[in-house]
Amino acid sequence: MPETSRPTLDTVAVAAQDPDRDQPWADLGLKADEYAKIREILGRRPTSSELAMYSVMWSEHCSYKSSKVHLKQFSELSQETPLGKTLAGIGENAGVIDIGQGYAVTFKVESHNHPSYVEPYQGAATGIGGIVRDILAMGARPVAVMDPLRFGPLDADDTQRVLPGIVAGVGGYGNCLGLPNIGGEAVFDETYLGNPLVNALCVGVLRHEDLHLAKASGVGNQVILYGARTGGDGIGGVSVLASETFDADGPAKRPAVQVGDPFMEKLLIECTLEIFAAGLVAGIQDLGGAGLSCATSELASAGDGGMAVHLERVPLRDSTLSPEEILMSESQERMMAVVEPDDVEAFLAICAKWDVEAVVIGEVTDGDRLEIDWHGERVVDVPPRSVAHDGPTYHRPFARPDWQDALQADGAEALPRPGTGDELRETLLRLIASPNLCDKSWITDQYDRYVQGNTVLAQPSDSGMVRIDDETNLGVALSTDCNGRFAKLDPYAGAQLALVESYRNVSTGGALPLAISDCLNFGSPEDPAVMWQFAEACRGLKDACAELGIPVTGGNVSLYNQTGETAILPTPVVAVLGVIQDVTQRTPTGFVAEGERIFLLGSTREELSGSEWAHVVHGHLGGRPPAVDLAAEKALSQLLVDGVGLLTSAHDLSDGGLAIALAESSLRNGIGAAVAVGADAFVDLFSESAARAVVTVRDADADALVALAEKHGVPLTPLGRTGGDVLAVEGQFEVPVAELRDAWTATLPAAMDA
Repeated sequence: MPETSRPTLDTVAVAAQDPDRDQPWADLGLKADEYAKIREILGRRPTSSELAMYSVMWSEHCSYKSSKVHLKQFSELSQETPLGKTLAGIGENAGVIDIGQGYAVTFKVESHNHPSYVEPYQGAATGIGGIVRDILAMGARPVAVMDPLRFGPLDADDTQRVLPGIVAGVGGYGNCLGLPNIGGEAVFDETYLGNPLVNALCVGVLRHEDLHLAKASGVGNQVILYGARTGGDGIGGVSVLASETFDADGPAKRPAVQVGDPFMEKLLIECTLEIFAAGLVAGIQDLGGAGLSCATSELASAGDGGMAVHLERVPLRDSTLSPEEILMSESQERMMAVVEPDDVEAFLAICAKWDVEAVVIGEVTDGDRLEIDWHGERVVDVPPRSVAHDGPTYHRPFARPDWQDALQADGAEALPRPGTGDELRETLLRLIASPNLCDKSWITDQYDRYVQGNTVLAQPSDSGMVRIDDETNLGVALSTDCNGRFAKLDPYAGAQLALVESYRNVSTGGALPLAISDCLNFGSPEDPAVMWQFAEACRGLKDACAELGIPVTGGNVSLYNQTGETAILPTPVVAVLGVIQDVTQRTPTGFVAEGERIFLLGSTREELSGSEWAHVVHGHLGGRPPAVDLAAEKALSQLLVDGVGLLTSAHDLSDGGLAIALAESSLRNGIGAAVAVGADAFVDLFSESAARAVVTVRDADADALVALAEKHGVPLTPLGRTGGDVLAVEGQFEVPVAELRDAWTATLPAAMDA
């Protein structure tokens, strides 16, 4: 820093001498009682650097201050998976689970919503970059990504602004890293207008012995910052921005969104994996939200000592940055490692080999303080846990909203419905062309889905699947799901329906579901109705995981997702990870051959509220969502897993019901079908009852399927046969597969390329 500016430096000594200095705590997002708490912790006013650290680390995004009282129930769940144990869970950068053969997988889903509204390309790109580094920090090689997305109406001006940039950002960053994008969602609803959701998932693979945790232990160990230089981009970025609601004119704060460099990240990945292989790391942390403030305080807090940091050693892209700005910067592609002194030279040599800049910026001390100096003057002297873990905990009021009863009383079952075969045919064509159900190739064709050669299934399959071991063909499958309309009607059941749909999607490919990660996207926690939705969703997830016997290994909360007074639909996105012993035996999603028997697994009820039919045809949202039957979901999953090798295809029933499942199964390989339904053809075709799947078997295997269904207690209904180039519903209608394809594929290109 230039000599002329040093006298204005706000040091610990200065802070002790002028306790009454006005400080911009409110501008940094802190409340009056939070600022008072900081003064109480320190026994003085904070320096400006300390204030910067507390402001970003105590933000909603970093501290979970409104949500952690509800999230803690997830830690009450057993950490045993159906196949083994959880090796690392809630509180780490990402969950790690045993999948057998000495392998573990780590996966997590996070949000980058508000930055992606402000700057769609970079917001989405750096969302991918951040979640990849979380996976890397566990000691794993990242192997695939997914992107659950939510937008406003397809024809809205702001959707036209943000969607192309977000998709390009996801694809641009992931493609440059050489990571296949194996799935996700693109959902459209008016509540996301002005507040798109960009959730990003990454999965990585490691051997058990390669697991690394984020902690700074060992007095005298060196703290090394490596990767990209620190710049002015993203100062107070996601940490502050994600703790704000947007007004009608945009965000109340517009800090610079982080700028991503995927080529630097690729070097960082390979450099870090070589450092791991050489056994040179005692602790490691990526720099994401809150940047250096987060990495230093979390590493020190999780260790058994203190930390001393020399901030002037941090390599900068902008030499004018103040200590406060350096601590708040969320510049991308940075990591921090704790390294034993004897290993520093080897660590730096590997970094140099990969052309990754690395600097020793501090060391682990025998005290219990995080001390940060700037050119020899102390600007931070804090208990690290008070920054990283002991932030405020809010017990925000929550209450079932007054309008919930009226909403649930307004069931879609009372709406006018098609009664003739022609009307049913028209309904199917209208739904298959609707934004939420149409072909998403316009989006997914911008992603490399098969790079690395280990992708087994990708969108539009029910789940994404990747091979883990080339010799044994061990693999994992992943799905992300959420129907926000169901969650609005009943957040407890809606969260469970998100979980079981994802659980079912993993199972249809033949993978055994093992664990979940969640990304809980909601409106303002200062609204008691929103907090009730959040509390109910958490309770629903916990209860469902307990009954299904799977743990929550980690996740993310994104609050303040609303524009003015309009909150988004409550959107608890749930990612389920499953394991399959041999990916070459996976069950495809679509029909694969002519003349095969088609069966419906599960029970259909008159459940139309919150359905895609009610949404598309009537613009209606009301009633109660489909009933959740966790025992039925578990039985169906077990049948689908046991049916590997027997089933020739399997497709879950969800949005749009049986009609859409049959259409999508036909569209996959251009194979039609002839089916028969019951007396109430509309309900049979368009109900969205849960715990259902459409499967096919060869004639010779039909009896075996019947026996398997009886064994697991799963209702089984013969529907018909595959074949021909028409989807025919006996006595009702038929529609050429080519006509279905034209309707299905036209929507997104017409909207985006106009």
